[in-house]
Amino acid sequence: MGDEMDVPKIQSSLRLIARGLEELAAALGDEQEAGEDERTARVIQDWGRRGLTQKEASALFQRHGFAPQTTGGWARGEWVEIGDDGLRYLTAKSHTWLEERT
Repeated sequence: MGDEMDVPKIQSSLRLIARGLEELAAALGDEQEAGEDERTARVIQDWGRRGLTQKEASALFQRHGFAPQTTGGWARGEWVEIGDDGLRYLTAKSHTWLEERT
């Protein structure tokens, strides 16, 4: 075994572990646990229009049952953007989704 790390293999393994932990958490959780749409709505409501640091955004997602890395996925999906001040903000797409849902 060499000193080189197989980064793609490590990433794949971590994703597999994360999926397994999500399934385990769901199995241990209350059957009345909110679905993804409901948790998404709660994130948007709690976030509002204020800017959050990466750490604050990750903590917000975790409080609502998402992985802390969800911010990155939302950014790629254009639900979150990084402002000139370095803070993360919800985009109009996020707010429109919530308005259409309620």
